[in-house]
Amino acid sequence: MAGRGSRLRPHTLTTPKPLIPIAGKPIVHRLVEDIAKVINQPIDEIAFIIHESFGKEVEKDLIAIAEKLGSKGTICYQNEALGTAHAILCAKESMQGPIVVAYADTLFRADFTLDATADSVIWVKAVDDPSAFGVVQLNDKNEIVDFVEKPKEFVSDLAIIGIYFFKSAENLRSELEYLIDNNIEKGGEYQLTDALENMKQKGLRFVPGKVDEWMDCGNKNVTVDTNNRMLTFLQNDGEDLVASTAMIENSTIIPPCYIGENVVLKNATVGPNVSLGNNTKVENATIKNSLIQTNATVKNADLDNAMIGNFASFNGKFTNVSIGDYSVLE
Repeated sequence: MAGRGSRLRPHTLTTPKPLIPIAGKPIVHRLVEDIAKVINQPIDEIAFIIHESFGKEVEKDLIAIAEKLGSKGTICYQNEALGTAHAILCAKESMQGPIVVAYADTLFRADFTLDATADSVIWVKAVDDPSAFGVVQLNDKNEIVDFVEKPKEFVSDLAIIGIYFFKSAENLRSELEYLIDNNIEKGGEYQLTDALENMKQKGLRFVPGKVDEWMDCGNKNVTVDTNNRMLTFLQNDGEDLVASTAMIENSTIIPPCYIGENVVLKNATVGPNVSLGNNTKVENATIKNSLIQTNATVKNADLDNAMIGNFASFNGKFTNVSIGDYSVLE
């Protein structure tokens, strides 16, 4: 499920949040790849639930992501923000057999085997401040026995990260339809957690899938931090992050950095923790801990914790900046 994301403006005004690249690859592309590794089986279909205003070019990009993973891509629309349960049900025609549901503004790293005998697996991560999240409680059999939204008193530190596996999509669909048919909503929205509670009350078995790393892409600062962390993971995985077509003149790259195709560096120091998208030009600049997208131009800059969009132009001494696609700041 994907929205534009108001917390990541101005970047999401022209590029939906799931298509913003992290270390050179769209968030949703990395997310689906990571899910595929965990479930360790072919994915027949990927349904993207979006607003119709995203446009045909975005839809084409999403379909291409599915096809790269050997899957059929399907576009579904949620044009009213009526909650997570309503959003999932917008893809009801695709809901058959085992299914994974994921919110497309989060990334994770995990090394666990999916329990295919469970009716549902809910991805969770231990957090320092559980009061800011929905959490799960476990019994001594490592089964989920309760869901608690933003607990004021400690009940568990296992936060729900927004990725779910269901053995039966048909069962999930039935529960979601029940919520909407009976107008079971909170604040005008139909929530997935209500369907989960109904399923648990009927005796379905829920277990946790514990992830090692959970990376948010909700706003500029955490997205830049996620880019930094992902670069370190990819470097440790042995990936070659510097394109052979990059032109490097009197410049230094301090790893880890992602340097895209046809990037030009002149009199620059880049890194650590920098992603430069394809065709970006950097001249007379020092950049660290920053995420710069494609076809951008950066000159005479000293950037740290910056995020710059596609086709943007930046020339100046500001350090911590966030400018969207096609912007000019000089």
